[in-house]
Amino acid sequence: MSGNGAVLDNQEAKVPLLQGLEEKTKRDDDIVVQDLACRVGVESKKLWQIVGPAIFSRLTSYSMLVITQAFAGHLGDLELAGISIANNVIVGLDFGLLLGMASALETLCGQAFGAKKYYMLGVYMQRSWIVLFICCILLLPLYLFASPVLKLFGQPNDIAELSGKAAVWMIPLHFSFAFQFPLQRFLQSQLKNMVIAWVSFVALVVHIFISWLLVYKLQLGVVGTAMTLNFSWWVLVFGHLGYTICGGCPLTWTGFSTEAFSGLWEFTKLSAASGVMLCLENWYYRILILMTGNLKNAEIAVDALSICMTINGWEMMIPLAFFAGTGVRVANELGAGNGKGAKFATIVSVTTSVIIGLVFWLLIMFFHDKLTWIFTSSEPVLEAVNKLSILLAFTVLLNSVQPVLSGVAVGSGWQKYVAYINLGCYYAIGVPLGFLMGWIFNQGVMGIWAGMIFGGTAVQTLILAIITIRCDWEKEAEKASLHVLKWSEAI
Repeated sequence: MSGNGAVLDNQEAKVPLLQGLEEKTKRDDDIVVQDLACRVGVESKKLWQIVGPAIFSRLTSYSMLVITQAFAGHLGDLELAGISIANNVIVGLDFGLLLGMASALETLCGQAFGAKKYYMLGVYMQRSWIVLFICCILLLPLYLFASPVLKLFGQPNDIAELSGKAAVWMIPLHFSFAFQFPLQRFLQSQLKNMVIAWVSFVALVVHIFISWLLVYKLQLGVVGTAMTLNFSWWVLVFGHLGYTICGGCPLTWTGFSTEAFSGLWEFTKLSAASGVMLCLENWYYRILILMTGNLKNAEIAVDALSICMTINGWEMMIPLAFFAGTGVRVANELGAGNGKGAKFATIVSVTTSVIIGLVFWLLIMFFHDKLTWIFTSSEPVLEAVNKLSILLAFTVLLNSVQPVLSGVAVGSGWQKYVAYINLGCYYAIGVPLGFLMGWIFNQGVMGIWAGMIFGGTAVQTLILAIITIRCDWEKEAEKASLHVLKWSEAI
């Protein structure tokens, strides 16, 4: 009995001990969860300080293109096709390259700001102005000879002629990109995002008024529709420039400097790598529209696909804001030598963007038959868009991941490697698969789009995800420190 009593006493003694251990483990787990939640909250706040105003400014800027296309759509199907080709192909090709080249500032300015090398940001921006302005001059033939180029790629004569006419009137818009894109990245890198948002709002108001005046009041037709973008985009340029040079950025803007003309070749190479990385991706969707223009009943097919691309582009402003926010956050953390912070910023940004992408995927799936009324009342176009809506939904879902991973690449300075990935995925896999599905298997525009999305975009997203997961962030932080030192010595 005494032996059994001792055993019972020992067991009873162990019970509170085990309970104590379980309670301690539970408290530790709660602390870990609270600590993680706190870290996520802090990082999300930093991220949304950039992403929130960036979403607004990008939505307003892109809404100008949508408003222009909507005004054209109510002029007629041919006018809609003409403006769509001018916007999505001519301006789109130009936009993608110049935007990509300006993205070099996201790496340089972001890392310099993180390293507290503030004086370098203004010189970087001026170098970008010089490089992009020269690039604009070299790209002028794209606008001047748009009609014969479009005919060469198989576009119908009437659409090509109207698009070429519109493109010539968009030349001032073309030159605004050389100044607007560097200004936006300069301000964004130092978290001046509310300024960008307010200037974008003013530009949108100007654009709506000018569109009404030129298209409805003065009845200038396609020419008036094309001209509207010139006014609104130069409002963006002068608004951001006025804020910068009138004391809004005392640490980073010290006036125009001759140092901007030094080190231009090295800067051009980095800008070119950024430009190729982004434009290969941007041009991919322009090629999709060009390929569609070679199908039977091209006018309806181009109208339907252009509307889908416009809706996709509108929603894409949210992932692109995350692209910008992630690039800035990663560059800032790496510039400050904090590799773990860069990794955590990436995880929070990707997760948030995917959740938003899922919401839009559901909205498109539920309201697929009501998406196009703002663009056209043409029954054939409405029916064609309805058929394409499933592909649109999955494109939106994929785009909630891919731009954010590209933002990681920009913040880390991986542009050259991502350019090779884009070239292989989009043009060695996606375009041939789209051609195969569209023509060989007679699936038309749905086949072209499906082949290019699932063959190119999905593969590229998977590769970028693997690279990001396997990244040694502490090593990247060391590289960033050396990068900032190298470029500061170049000044």
